Amino acid sequence: MLNALRKIAQTWFGKVLGAVLIVGLAGFGIYDVIFQFGANTVATVAGEDVTVRDFQRAYDLQMNTLAQQIGRLPTNEEALAFGLPSVVLNRLGSEAAINKLGKDLGIGVSEQRLGKLVREDPSFAGTLGAFDPANFARVLQQNGFTEKEYIDLQSNAARRQQLASGLFGGSPTPQAAVNLITRYQGDKRTVDYFVLNAQGLPEIAAPTEEELASYLAENQTRYRTQESRTVDLLVLTPQVIAATKTIPDEQIAAEYERTKQSRIKVEKRTIKQIALKTPQQEKWFELGKASGKTIGELLVETGLAFSDLGTLSKAEISDASLADTAFGLAVDDYAVIEGIGGKRVITVSAIEAGGQISLEDSRDQIAQQLALTEARNAFTDVLDQIEELRAAFRPLADIAERFGLPVQTVAVTAGGGELADVAEADRAKVASAIFAAEQGDLAPTVTLGSNSNVWFDLKSIEAARDQTLDEVRDAVTAAWTQKKTDEAITAEVDTIMQQLRDGTPFADIAVALNQFPILSQPLTRDGDGTSVLNQAVAQQIFNGGPIHFGSAVNGDGDHVIFQVVDVTAATSAEATPDSVKLIEDSTRDALYADFVAGLRDKAGLQLNQQALTQLLALDTTGQ
Repeated sequence: MLNALRKIAQTWFGKVLGAVLIVGLAGFGIYDVIFQFGANTVATVAGEDVTVRDFQRAYDLQMNTLAQQIGRLPTNEEALAFGLPSVVLNRLGSEAAINKLGKDLGIGVSEQRLGKLVREDPSFAGTLGAFDPANFARVLQQNGFTEKEYIDLQSNAARRQQLASGLFGGSPTPQAAVNLITRYQGDKRTVDYFVLNAQGLPEIAAPTEEELASYLAENQTRYRTQESRTVDLLVLTPQVIAATKTIPDEQIAAEYERTKQSRIKVEKRTIKQIALKTPQQEKWFELGKASGKTIGELLVETGLAFSDLGTLSKAEISDASLADTAFGLAVDDYAVIEGIGGKRVITVSAIEAGGQISLEDSRDQIAQQLALTEARNAFTDVLDQIEELRAAFRPLADIAERFGLPVQTVAVTAGGGELADVAEADRAKVASAIFAAEQGDLAPTVTLGSNSNVWFDLKSIEAARDQTLDEVRDAVTAAWTQKKTDEAITAEVDTIMQQLRDGTPFADIAVALNQFPILSQPLTRDGDGTSVLNQAVAQQIFNGGPIHFGSAVNGDGDHVIFQVVDVTAATSAEATPDSVKLIEDSTRDALYADFVAGLRDKAGLQLNQQALTQLLALDTTGQ
């Protein structure tokens, strides 16, 4: 059948039929896929394409953002349920629409300006804070950008910024919004208050045996032991074997002579600098140098401060002028040299001398290196012998004694936190093997790497169990007393709140409790900076009207009973520049967002559904 169709397709009749079918399918929407979209296009808006790379990059970023929120990477189906593809497509579509408008209006940015933006981006700075081409290429590669893609991205961003500023930069600031923000940030409230805690209540009577037993029964899950398993543990690594070896002094001296030429310490200097931003600052230091003033004297006179470049060798400094100058200075000497955008002052605060490292200074390092080398050479042989002895059911203590290795007796819980001699990343694996073992059976070797093995003998098992009252009497007594105290304080607070609702004067309530109402200083929503009227209490104070009363737990764990006695309203004249700027930016951003959405909707966002489905790896076979 297929062969027959192929033969027909090669005739003039078959070719005409194929053309008719393509035209017919176009009427059913297939035209868009075949003719309108390229293989590299996910969507198009007003003739501007959203490419596969653009979508994939933005989608991955959105997925990572969601992963940080939910604590794991979502599946494609979950991302679809969260609406991530729509969010990404709408944003990219909006950017494409505004980019098209900017191009139509002839808005752009010069190559010189783009170059300046790139050079000033701190992401591309090197060790000394200047633009580093190698770092620029590395950062782009890590983020999946080519240089052209990044420049295009910055060009489009600059174009959109110009449109936003030009169209909406002068948008009027709503006075109502300014008033609301100013009132929220600047209002102050004064309260009468007193503090209620356990000291102001009758002492809680000691619990009876029955009360303690009842409390323990109700909260038994809080008073259980964990299952623990006691094991003899033997860890074998080259480092463990090396710790058992003693290297003779003659061997250390011979190794020192053999490697003496490589045991050279490179001179390093702690270098600091001040960027001189004005000609006056340059003149201060140049004249100061000529007149013999110390760097300390000049810092006092100018009020400037050094920034630390670090402790570096000459080879680690890419700026040749800085390297030559710094390594020609004495400690606390200084020099004025040229820098990026102006001159700078260089000083050296400390020098780590270089030169030959002595035998005495190298002794410990050489001994460790030689011991580790011998241990690595012996590791496989020791491992094989231990395995043979284990197969013969020899106890670990006997095996360890034979090789001079340490054995630890450890009571291990399921998390393995007690396994101090095992690398932290491997403790769960060893603990899992211990809890899978059967007492009396030969436990298998736990292999943690090519040169790291653990053996254990299971000595005893302590099953998890409920603790008795005698074992946890003190803890249960403290918990029961705290519960009763909290209940008493809560009941007292509820009584006070009801009295205030019934109209009882605040002062009368305080006096009845042997308290004296304290008049606070005017508070903001941040509190007064103390643990008594902290931010949590202040939020409750501002949680009602001008005659509001209530209670809140402060930073000391005490209940603060309060009643608002005065409200000082902030005026619009007190609006801070940051608040006004926030409202201006929010207003402009909202107008800009509506404008861009309108552009996108008018132009129409056309999707390449087939490409989108492939990118999202969606299973459409059952749809």
